[in-house]
Amino acid sequence: MRVKRGVPGHAKHVKIRQATKGMSHPNRVSVRRGRQAVTRSLQFAYRDRRNRKRTFRALWNTRINAAARLNGTTYSRLIAGLKKANIELDRKVLAELAVNEPQAFTAVTKAAAATK
Repeated sequence: MRVKRGVPGHAKHVKIRQATKGMSHPNRVSVRRGRQAVTRSLQFAYRDRRNRKRTFRALWNTRINAAARLNGTTYSRLIAGLKKANIELDRKVLAELAVNEPQAFTAVTKAAAATK
């Protein structure tokens, strides 16, 4: 028996059209261009999920360095002092302390400086 492929083909096209919502006109209207655009966007999404981690770590380092300099030390000396003092705070938490809890960050800085 012959099987006609109209329904599954149409469903694939609808799926591509839904995925290209918000894109420019040719990518929305043409299924071929839309499929290329969706593939490309998924590649960018995969890449940028990893880049986001890199970007946030750089931001945290900058915030920690700024707060450390307000307390009379540098980023590298602070991190080295924390390692020697066995204070296991990650950079995300340190940056949060630096922005929202300056007194707590100062206490951490003094504890790191005391172990020279």
